[in-house]
Amino acid sequence: MNFIGIVQGILGGSGYANITWQEAVMLIVAFVLMYMAIVKQFEPLLLLPIAFGIFMSNLPNSGTFKYFYSEVDHWYEAGILGVMYMGVKSSFFPCMMFLAVGAMTDFGPLIANPISLLLGAAAQLGIYCAFVFANATGLFTPQQAAAIGIIGGADGPTAIYVANNLAPELVAPIAVAAYSYMALIPLIQPPIMHALTTEKERKIKMTQLRKVSKTEKVIFPIMVACLVSLFLPDVAPLLCMLMLGNLFRECGVVERLSDVAQNALCNICTIFLGLSVGATARGELFLRTQTLAIVCMGLAAFCFSTVGGLLLGKVLCVVTGGKINPLIGSAGVSAVPMAARVSQTVGAKTDRTNFLLMHAMGPNVAGVIGSAVAAGFFLTFFAH
Repeated sequence: MNFIGIVQGILGGSGYANITWQEAVMLIVAFVLMYMAIVKQFEPLLLLPIAFGIFMSNLPNSGTFKYFYSEVDHWYEAGILGVMYMGVKSSFFPCMMFLAVGAMTDFGPLIANPISLLLGAAAQLGIYCAFVFANATGLFTPQQAAAIGIIGGADGPTAIYVANNLAPELVAPIAVAAYSYMALIPLIQPPIMHALTTEKERKIKMTQLRKVSKTEKVIFPIMVACLVSLFLPDVAPLLCMLMLGNLFRECGVVERLSDVAQNALCNICTIFLGLSVGATARGELFLRTQTLAIVCMGLAAFCFSTVGGLLLGKVLCVVTGGKINPLIGSAGVSAVPMAARVSQTVGAKTDRTNFLLMHAMGPNVAGVIGSAVAAGFFLTFFAH
């Protein structure tokens, strides 16, 4: 037995001997994201699975994700992350995540204050700005530009759904950008909120919302699913799952299904979706000019969406005679409930007696519907 030859063979086939500079860079990115999730606690439930998915898929010769990067004869040869990714590719995980989100969402603040719909619509500004800019660069087709623009809605499942239908070759960078920015909302939004609002505006206290009846809460998801799905059939799978989950919550006769959707299903989808999304960030594909441009435009789209909500919030503040705190406009991006919590946090730092969370939830859940409607328009125009 040639002991030295065996050692040389082991070392030659190890990751240490075969790692590329792209993989090394992505491993560093994974470690930074893990640090932010664990130490800084920036949405760890979302960011930690994504970070570990990036880590696993960039381990040299690990075979954890072969779906994109080598020929496989059977689906079960795609690696553990490759098998998971098929749930992303088929839009199964995004739809199931919307079912879970719907079961956890209270549309009461939106029903009680319909003006929240305007703030949710204004906070989709980044979607259209990014679409126009990406299309104007000439680097992307209109379909790709539309898929990139959806990142501005800060809605991971919707971004994946649109990318799968319009630009499947861009699912990886779009998914990573969308979920990364969602997780980093507490870092991205506050500077914009402080820059565009005055201390006096941030101190505005809003009156308590009216009590919404059970009948209103039951009718609302059915009505929205019907009206929007008939108008924009392409987005029906995503939106109907959202409204079905909310109907589970509000009808009061399927508590077991509501509990499963809110807890077990949500946790399982978060793990699988986070790992799958992170796994797509392979170094050789992710560290390219086109991909980096998508990440930059996604960040710009997200910022413009925050700006759009804040600016309309300021307008409504003036129109209503100071009854609306502009901070709730930033919650119009559809990252539920992260964006609403940021509005509450920024407002409370200015005046600790100011409670904006329930008021911010109105634009927040309106943003979910708004981003789905924007997705439906893009799919209608570019998918046929």
